[in-house]
Amino acid sequence: ITLIIGFMIAVQFQTVQEPIVRDTRDTQQLREDLLKEKELQLSLIREIQSNEEKLGKYETEMAQSKEKILKDTLNELKSEAGLTETSGPGIVIEIAPIEEELLLGKPVKSISPDLIQLLVNELNQYGAENISIQGQRIINSTVIRDINGETKVDGYALDQFPIEIKITVEKIQTAERLYKQMQVSKSADEFFIDNFRLSISEPQAKVV
Repeated sequence: ITLIIGFMIAVQFQTVQEPIVRDTRDTQQLREDLLKEKELQLSLIREIQSNEEKLGKYETEMAQSKEKILKDTLNELKSEAGLTETSGPGIVIEIAPIEEELLLGKPVKSISPDLIQLLVNELNQYGAENISIQGQRIINSTVIRDINGETKVDGYALDQFPIEIKITVEKIQTAERLYKQMQVSKSADEFFIDNFRLSISEPQAKVV
């Protein structure tokens, strides 16, 4: 009994010695802690807003980038189709009937599509980048053929003389080389046989 009573007294004494822990911070400390929490919250809100602005900017840039890609693609397709103006160093060739034949009263016959194609092939072989015949650009899909006795380039008749052919190349040195090669080309002889003369201009710094 004595032991039990002593144990109970010891437990009670220990309980009295360990009071419940309470928040002993004063009002000023609580306000300071609350202010710190609010500052942290404000900082987080600002960071969220900043990230949202960046996200909006990225989305706008992506939309503009898609639009730019579409425009670039369209311009590239137009260029490949010969629908855009281009310029560079080059030469200009004119095809006209031989004057002596005109003086003899011989009628001017239509120029052969085979001769035009031969000339285009030679120009490409000698470094031509862009070719136009009577203002019609020559591209990969261009059709040069005889239709009802008339030579046509993509449907446009070559019936007005002189026929003007413009050629642009990469640099002026290439234009000079092209000029020299065309002076002794096979095409000139073939055109002469069919009573046509090729007049080849000196190399020019800019041909449109």
